[in-house]
Amino acid sequence: MSDIDISQVLNQMRVMASQAKAVPAAETQATQGADFSSILKNSVNAVNSTQKHAGQLAESFQAGDPNTDLAEVMVALQKASVSFEAMKQVRSKLVDAYKEIMRMQV
Repeated sequence: MSDIDISQVLNQMRVMASQAKAVPAAETQATQGADFSSILKNSVNAVNSTQKHAGQLAESFQAGDPNTDLAEVMVALQKASVSFEAMKQVRSKLVDAYKEIMRMQV
């Protein structure tokens, strides 16, 4: 049996949810006037950094670091997975849009 406190995990999830709600407003203000390629590049870099952070936390936990919490590792890994899946879906939509544009008659 693990000594993870479920209320601690729920509190961390609530904090992350409130942080996630604040991100879109900040991103739209920061991206006004930016071109599409830089927005796409920044998004891919953000997903990459999320995955690297999750990997580092997992390695720390596996190495037995007492300062690394299992709940924190699991949440970071899940965030990395969700962000990667979202990026894959955006990529698929962009490819579909490109194909549709290429089929158009000029």
